[in-house]
Amino acid sequence: MSSPTRPPHLDIRLSVDHERDLRPHRSAQFETHLRVEIADTGAPAELPAVELAVIIALDVAEPRRHTVRHALPAALRALPDGISYAVLGSGPEPKPCYPVGGEDWAIADTDDKRRAAFAAQGLALHREDPRPAGYAVWMARVRALFAARPLSVRHLLLITDGSSGPGETRLEEELDACAGQFTCDVLAIGNDWEPEPLLTIAERLHGTAEFVEERLGNAITGAIRRLRRVHSPELPIEVTARLAVRQVALGEKAPRPHRLGGLFEPGEPGRPHRWRFPTYQWESGVRDYLLTLAVDAEGDPLETDLQFAVVSIGDQSVPVIARWHRADERNPCVVAPEGGASVRSMQDVTAMHLALRTGLRALDPLQRELAERHLGEAARLATRLGVERVLENIRVFADIIDAEAGRVRLHATVNTETLGQKILWAGSRPGGPLIETPIRTGGGPRCRKCQHPAGREARYCIKCGGQLL
Repeated sequence: MSSPTRPPHLDIRLSVDHERDLRPHRSAQFETHLRVEIADTGAPAELPAVELAVIIALDVAEPRRHTVRHALPAALRALPDGISYAVLGSGPEPKPCYPVGGEDWAIADTDDKRRAAFAAQGLALHREDPRPAGYAVWMARVRALFAARPLSVRHLLLITDGSSGPGETRLEEELDACAGQFTCDVLAIGNDWEPEPLLTIAERLHGTAEFVEERLGNAITGAIRRLRRVHSPELPIEVTARLAVRQVALGEKAPRPHRLGGLFEPGEPGRPHRWRFPTYQWESGVRDYLLTLAVDAEGDPLETDLQFAVVSIGDQSVPVIARWHRADERNPCVVAPEGGASVRSMQDVTAMHLALRTGLRALDPLQRELAERHLGEAARLATRLGVERVLENIRVFADIIDAEAGRVRLHATVNTETLGQKILWAGSRPGGPLIETPIRTGGGPRCRKCQHPAGREARYCIKCGGQLL
C-alpha cells in the first residue's frame, strides 16, 4: 500500500503558517499549520478495480440480521468488476463467509457477485455464547488476509453493533501492528456500541467512523466508490530538522483527525535529522496538519531568522523559518496581525470538538455541572467559528442560553438514546476541512521595524521606508 513518490498527474501545493517571533527557551515548543492541496491534472477518472482489495467484516449479533439482510447482498452486487474482496462473519471468532471452498479472496465478476449475494443470505452472525473475541482479533485476522494480497489499496469495512466491544484489552497493541498495512472505515449500527474503540480504530487506521443503520448498503457502496478516487495510496510527509530541534510531531486535523506515527532517521554527526510520517489514500482536495517542534534555543542567536525545518511531500518542499525574540519594555515584540492565525483557528477547532466530546461523555452517567461547562465551551467556540452542526448536536441535549458567553442549560430530562451517535460524529467529524483561514507561504522578507511583508526582490519597505536587506 505504498507509492512513495508523487504520481506525475498530481499537482501538489504545500504551504505553512506559524508565528514568526518566538520566545527563547531551553525546551521551547511552537506549532505550524501545514496545508497540503492535491489537484488532479490528468489522472484516470477512477483507480482500476484490480488494484483494490476490500474486506467486509460483520461483527454483528444474530438479532441484527435484519439490518444486513438486504444491505449486504445489494452492496455485493454493486461491486466493481475486478476488485479483490472477502466477507467475514462472526461466531465468535471471525469466520470466512465468502468466498466459499477454502479460498481467501474472490475476484468480482457478474457470476461471482451473484454467488456472493446468495451466500450472504446465510451469513454467520454471533449468538449469545461465547462472547465474541474482541476487535483486536478481528484486526489480526484481517491483517493476515491482507498480507497475502499486496495490492495498491487495501481497506477494511468493519460493520459492528458493538458485539466485540466488552472486555477488549489488546486493541492498541494490534493497531500498532496494523499501521501501514491497511486502512479502515467503521460503520456502526444499533445503539449498544461504545464510541471510543471505534474512534480509535478509525483514527489509527486513517479512516472514518460513522453511524449508518438504515443507510448500510449505501455506506458500503459509497466507501468503495471513494476508494476508487484515490490517486496515490501513500505519500510520506518528511520533516528535516536542524540539530536544535529535539522532537517532531505531526497530526492530521482536517478533514478528519488521524494519529500519525513518525519514523525517525538520525543524520550523520553534525547533519540534520529527519522524521518520516506516512499518510494514505490521497485524492483531490485539502488536508490540514499541525506540526509541532520542540526546540532548544540555548545555542541560537536572537533576532535572526533561523530555518528550523524543511517540510517535504512529493517533490514539494517549504521551510519553517522563525526567530528568537526576547521582548522587553524598550523593544516590544511586534507581530504581524495575521501571523499564526490559522494555527490559532486550528487550535480552536480541536478544542471545540474536545469540549463537545467531553460534554457528551458526561451525560451518561449524568454529571450535569461537568456536561454544561464543556458543552458551553463547545457552543462558544462553535459560534465564533460558525460551525452550526456542533450547535445542532448540543441542542439535542441542552438549551443554549448565551452562545458567546458559553452558557447552556441541560434539558430537564436527558435522552441518551442517540448519545453514542453524537460522540462518534464529534470524534470522527466527517464533512471536510474546518480550517478556513487562508495561510501564507512566507516566501518573501519582512520589515524588521514594522513587520510588513514584502516581495522577494524588495529592497525597501513600502509601509515605513526601512531598508530590507
